[in-house]
Amino acid sequence: MLGAEANPGLGSWSPDPALVIVIALAALYRLGDLRTSYGARRAVTHRWRAACFYAALVVFVLALDSPLDAYSERLFWVHMVQHGLLLTVVPPLIVLARPWTPLWRSLPLRTRRSLARAPARSAAMRGVWAFGGWLGRPAPSFVLFSVVLLGWHVPALFDATLRSQPLHALEHILFVFAAVLVFKQVIDSRPLRTHLGEVQRVLYATGAMLVTWVLAIALAIAPHPLYSSYAHEATRPGGISAFTDQQIAAGIMWVPGSVTLMVVVFVYIHRWLAPSSDESAQRLAAATGTGPSRLAGNHFRGSARP
Repeated sequence: MLGAEANPGLGSWSPDPALVIVIALAALYRLGDLRTSYGARRAVTHRWRAACFYAALVVFVLALDSPLDAYSERLFWVHMVQHGLLLTVVPPLIVLARPWTPLWRSLPLRTRRSLARAPARSAAMRGVWAFGGWLGRPAPSFVLFSVVLLGWHVPALFDATLRSQPLHALEHILFVFAAVLVFKQVIDSRPLRTHLGEVQRVLYATGAMLVTWVLAIALAIAPHPLYSSYAHEATRPGGISAFTDQQIAAGIMWVPGSVTLMVVVFVYIHRWLAPSSDESAQRLAAATGTGPSRLAGNHFRGSARP
């Protein structure tokens, strides 16, 4: 933790391994992008997905290297903003970007062939691939997300991350990894597979949202500050108390922390309530007693009139 004399400001940027990871991923993605042919029809869609990927990297840097990180050492609610970005902003952008093919093609051809053949050559690698496939299924992904989110916020473990930079980095990596597994269950991200139908996706996203609410409720109803690292701060920016700081953090996890999952739920509900034009035509045909061919014929004859 920063001492009481620390006074973070807009210039409090702190380059660390997170920036190295981002630069490496951006370079690999660009290299794989140059090796992939998309065609004119897919070019616009790919540009949009590439923008999502680079936006995810920018948010990752803002969360971990910007003045936000410096303030997170003094204010618990800022720390929760940081966690919210890593859990509910970076992962869905990555899933929407579908960067898996460019990142894979960024590797040398010999490396890709070696990795592709590894499961056939090694029983250990077959076990690793099988475990990865199992972990990517809906139930294990949900359990991992829940354990990662709630487990790292247990006071003893949370305070330990503030005393150990490697442990803190591990926490952030697991946040992003677990959340990517959850969001890929409700947002298509080929070639990764999802095993859920639309109704199941709504229930799944709602369940993940409830997990974030469990943490928010625990922070809100606690009768005292839970984390000693923040409770023992002599002063805080804004002059708020440790208890008020924790109450604000609870509100952040309750509302902003669940916005992305709520958007996913609303998108699928909108799909149900707004049928496609084909479904509308079928409903009109059923209501008027006319088949599709008669409707088409009537439309053709009507359009031929002067």
